[in-house]
Amino acid sequence: MMSVNQLIMRKEGVKRYIFMIVFFLLLAGCKGPGNVRVIKLGHGLGVSHPVHEAMVYMASLVHEKSNGEMEIRIYPNQQLGTERELVELLQIGSLGMTKVSSAAMENFAPKIQVLSLPYLFRDDEHRDKVLKGEIGQQLLLEGEKYWLRGLCYYDAGKRSFYTKNKPIENPEDLKGLKMRVMESNTAINMVKAFGGSPTPVSYGELYTALQQGIVDGAENNPPSLFTSKHYEVCKYYSINEHTAIPDMVIISTKVWNILSEQEKNWLQEAADESAVYQYDLWAKSVEESLAEMEKAGVEIHYPETGPFREAVVPIFESYKSTQPDFYEIIEKIRAVK
Repeated sequence: MMSVNQLIMRKEGVKRYIFMIVFFLLLAGCKGPGNVRVIKLGHGLGVSHPVHEAMVYMASLVHEKSNGEMEIRIYPNQQLGTERELVELLQIGSLGMTKVSSAAMENFAPKIQVLSLPYLFRDDEHRDKVLKGEIGQQLLLEGEKYWLRGLCYYDAGKRSFYTKNKPIENPEDLKGLKMRVMESNTAINMVKAFGGSPTPVSYGELYTALQQGIVDGAENNPPSLFTSKHYEVCKYYSINEHTAIPDMVIISTKVWNILSEQEKNWLQEAADESAVYQYDLWAKSVEESLAEMEKAGVEIHYPETGPFREAVVPIFESYKSTQPDFYEIIEKIRAVK
C-alpha cells in the first residue's frame, strides 16, 4: 500500500502529465485541415447554461462570417481544467479562449477587481453604461500585459446567497457560516465584512462540498444555482444582490497576435453580437430558473439590502487611503450618469 506522501506525489505527477498533454496537443489558434484557423475555447459551465449557449452562437457566427475559414471549438464542463487553470493555459498560449468571471480575472489583472465590489452599480442601466463605455473597454484590455485580451462582457446577473439550513435575512445571519467564494480577494473581504467565513472552492467541486458540509452555502446568480443543481442541497435563496459581476470572454494574446486583421474582425464582431444575444438569453433564464427552483421547494427570500450596503462601506473607504489610484476608478464609475 502506498504511503500518503507517495499518493500525493503520484497525484501531482498525473497532474503534470495531463498538463503537458494539454500543452503540446491543444495548441491554440493553429491552422487545421483545409487551412482552417481553429481556436479552442474551454470553460467550466454546463451545456444548458445560457453562457455556453451564447458561446455556441459566437462560434456559429465566426463560421458564417469567415465562410468556414475560421472555427471555434468549445470544450465545456471543465473538460480542460478549472477556471483558473484555463486562464493560465491562455497565458502560455496552449489554449485560445475561455469565459472567465471578472472576479477571477482580478488575480491576473488587479484593476479588474473594481467590477467585483459589492453594490458598486446603482442599477442595471448604470452597469451597462459603465461596461459599454470608456471605463469598461479599458478594463477589457487591462489584461493584455498579462497575455489576456478581453473581447466582450457577458451578463452574469446579480449574485446572492444560498444556504443549506437557514435563509440570510441580514448580515448577522452569516456569522459562523462557511460560505463558498470564488478565488477573489474582493469576494473574500466582502463575506468577511458581512460576518461570514469565506471559503474558496472550485465551482466544479462545490456540489460535493455542500453535500459534505465543507461549506454551509455559497453565492451566485439564479441560472448558475439552477443549472449546477446546487438547489438540491441548498433550499434557501436570499436575493440580496450584493454584486453584479460580469463574465468576460477572453483570448490569449499569443493567439490574438497571430490572427490576420480580417480574422480579428470576424472574431470581435462575433463576440460583440453574441453578447447581445447572451443578454436576452440571460434575462429569460433568470425568470425560468427562479420558477423551477420554487417548484423544487426552494424558499426564495428578498431581504432588505440596506444593512448589507452599510456593512461594506469600510471596504470602499479603505481604498481611499491605501490605493488612491484604484479609488479614483471607483469614483469615475460612480460618476457615470
